[in-house]
Amino acid sequence: MTLDFNHIQAAHCENGVTVGLLKNAGVEQLTEPLAFGIGAGLFFVYIPILKINNGPVIAFRTMPGLIFKRTCKALNIPVERKKFSSKKAAETFLNERLAEGHPVGCQVGVYYLPYFPKEYRFHFNAHNLIVYGAEDGNYLVSDPVMDTTNVITAYELERVRFAKGVLAPKGQLYYPRENVVVTDEQIKKGIISGIKNNVFSMITPWTGPIAGVNGISFTGKKIKGWRDKLGVKEAGSYLAQLVRMQEEIGTGGGGFRYIYGAFLQEAHAYIPKDEFLKISEQFTASGDLWRTAAVHAAGIYKGRIGSQEDFNTMGDYLLEIAEIERRAFTQLKNIKW
Repeated sequence: MTLDFNHIQAAHCENGVTVGLLKNAGVEQLTEPLAFGIGAGLFFVYIPILKINNGPVIAFRTMPGLIFKRTCKALNIPVERKKFSSKKAAETFLNERLAEGHPVGCQVGVYYLPYFPKEYRFHFNAHNLIVYGAEDGNYLVSDPVMDTTNVITAYELERVRFAKGVLAPKGQLYYPRENVVVTDEQIKKGIISGIKNNVFSMITPWTGPIAGVNGISFTGKKIKGWRDKLGVKEAGSYLAQLVRMQEEIGTGGGGFRYIYGAFLQEAHAYIPKDEFLKISEQFTASGDLWRTAAVHAAGIYKGRIGSQEDFNTMGDYLLEIAEIERRAFTQLKNIKW
């Protein structure tokens, strides 16, 4: 069974899956920036007590699944989402949905994805892809971060759907239950709700010291103490983790800021407020600074630099980024709708 499905390449996997599934369901207006913005995807959190690949958990986006969930909720699209304890039940359910004509989004681990370059295979379980068909015991996969579709075996798909570890997917799949017609007015309302959600998650007090813009400045201050507390080698590995999560997992810190800036530019077509265009420039500036910080961090963990002053500079980059994003989200908060 092969469905009529149009592969869409995207900068980030969940954005791409969201756009691919919803376009297939009839939402023609949706783009990657609109999905990311309506889904309030921009975030930051630093959780030092949790470890992935021997480094602290650092994320530059919301929890996996929320972009799809929030976008569908904002556009009033009914969704089915399911996890499994049985591998056989997971395969049966997937096959039934394909037989009904539903392409299905799956959360997977990337380590055993056969078409991923070896350099990008490590234990990370929050990747998303679309299964859109089955042929001769194999599955047809549209992975938004790849330029073409791929074919994987039933065993390979089962292996990545039931990867172990942090954020284990447990066979999770999701899809829109029915085709819908979404109006431009619904897109407009979705933009407003997405901005309000993102403002709340980034600059309201509930985030505490580890999340939102507070989390960015908190991390910047911590980085300045890593050299003395951890030693140069371990501190360098922590910075390597930050760069890995920023630049290699999905689109990371800088890329997400560019996408959010693009979202505000596209939002201007639906809600012609010139503030959007000016604030968009601030997110571009933030993205540029995240990228600059990543290059500096790479110099430290590769041993080219490593003095205390280098760690101070790295921390100062994050403190500056935090203020740029705090100012930008405050301006979004103050827009009169």
